[in-house]
Amino acid sequence: MKRFVRPDEIGVPRIARWMFLASALFAAVALAQSGDATQQAHALFDEYWEQTARDYPGWATWRGDHRFDDRLTDESPAARAARDEQERRWLQRARAIDRAALSAADRVSLDLFVFQRNENVEMQPFEGARTMSLGSSWGFHTGFGNLLRVMPVQTPAQAERVLARFAALPRRVDEELASLRRGIALGWVGARPVIERVLAQLDGQIELPIDDGPFMEPMRRLGSDIPAAERETLRERARQAVAMQVLPAMRKLRSFVADEYLPAAPADGALRVYPGGEQVYAKLVAQHTTLPIGPRQLHGIGLREVERLRGEIGRTMRDAGFDGSFAQWVRQLDTDPKYAQTSAEALLAGYRDIAKRIDPELPRLFAVLPRATYGIRATPAHMGPKVADSYDGPALDGSRAGWFSANALDWRERPTWGMETLVAHEAVPGHHLQAARAAELGELPEFRRDAFFTAYVEGWALYAETLGFELGLYRDPASRFGHLQWQIFRAARLVVDTGIHALGWSRQRAIDYLVETSGLDSGFVAAEVDRYTSTPGQALAYMTGMLKIVELRDRARAALGERFDIRRFHNVLLDQGALPLPVLEAVVDEWIETQRAAAR
Repeated sequence: MKRFVRPDEIGVPRIARWMFLASALFAAVALAQSGDATQQAHALFDEYWEQTARDYPGWATWRGDHRFDDRLTDESPAARAARDEQERRWLQRARAIDRAALSAADRVSLDLFVFQRNENVEMQPFEGARTMSLGSSWGFHTGFGNLLRVMPVQTPAQAERVLARFAALPRRVDEELASLRRGIALGWVGARPVIERVLAQLDGQIELPIDDGPFMEPMRRLGSDIPAAERETLRERARQAVAMQVLPAMRKLRSFVADEYLPAAPADGALRVYPGGEQVYAKLVAQHTTLPIGPRQLHGIGLREVERLRGEIGRTMRDAGFDGSFAQWVRQLDTDPKYAQTSAEALLAGYRDIAKRIDPELPRLFAVLPRATYGIRATPAHMGPKVADSYDGPALDGSRAGWFSANALDWRERPTWGMETLVAHEAVPGHHLQAARAAELGELPEFRRDAFFTAYVEGWALYAETLGFELGLYRDPASRFGHLQWQIFRAARLVVDTGIHALGWSRQRAIDYLVETSGLDSGFVAAEVDRYTSTPGQALAYMTGMLKIVELRDRARAALGERFDIRRFHNVLLDQGALPLPVLEAVVDEWIETQRAAAR
């Protein structure tokens, strides 16, 4: 152990000794202040994590925290007001912490915490917009069934928590109806095409026989350690609860949507027609892109990227020896029997086969890979045949795998040439690799391991699709087109989302533009346009995030030359969890300088 040497032991003059002691005292005070700031920050992060588990028990379940699995969120006006006040207090406390006294890692954590709290606080004045909980692809009306899918039921106690949530649903529905009625009064109701999809999704849950419906899903996977007789007793109790509590509540919701909400729904769901809608859209654009960028600029970027990708598609058509039009090319691929699916099961098996081919290639592009597994399953039938595929991340404690949910209902409209890029996006190296890696970053505060910034998360997944060329995908013109088709679709979203909400586009104009640009099925495109209408700004994040990642990769490669390591670069992107794009840029720039310094 190194021994500390006092100044007078080495003959330091008196004035120098006083200077040394003053310097040491200053350093000690600074260290104490740093410790205070660090303790304040970590205490705040821990308090936030614990309180949100209690306030949002469904979110806690998704995170893998099952202490509150017997509850649903209290959405009474008093509870909402208390949570809003809590967000303001957290933001105030975070801003009071001495950022300069923190370590580099803690400064990033504090910046992200402030960013997230500020986002929430800035939306608080827009009461009407906050009532819009019914979307075309997800929302309150589908949330309960989706939550049940991730509840553990290995023990009798866990099954009892499912029953407790059944009992809590009627109150929760009443709270939501009060909020939606408040939205009607404020002039904030979803567009008619969106609400019609909501009704269809409600019917898909309500009209099934109880044993086949989504609410009995947990009881279909009761743990084998529960005695058989007890399992049957639990199932019978669940049937009664679904019949007496769950279905009446869902029917009440359905009646309200059909009788009160739909008649109040406008034909046009563009935010520009709502009270204060332009301000809301500006805030949503900023939230989803994490950039200081406006709708018109994003619209122009979309048009530019569409033109670029049209050129790449044209080259792919020429590589295939095809000299017809784009529409003729798509029609030929769509109708060629060799690309047709034979069944829903074959579609899922095809996705799994692609994933198995990708997995062993990943070490070529990543220095560190997550341990968490993932699976591929069918999207619940009640979501409808045109809903987009999706991904659910693993639990933070590793107790639940990640899942790519594929729309198998629409298997006849899913040609094989479009499958590889979708697996790359939803599973690996896309959403699963990113989310699983974030969940395993145990040195980060828990809120960062679960963070979600749309431009980062969806930008990474879209960028991951482009890595398919290096992973052995897209080897023929048809599969290359499948990849480019989804790329141009994401570019066209920039045009359509801003067109609808800021530039006066009609729903039909948006549908026509997307069909013409991408060649995708008009039914699917219509569902997507309704999704952009009900979740404004979200679709802007995909291409925005990917373009930033490509920019950072090109910058790092140019700066480092032969020293550039794509495997290390990818882990620089992934090893801080999800980040706003400006913070990601700062992280990459710091890594570039570190690599330069190491080479000097």
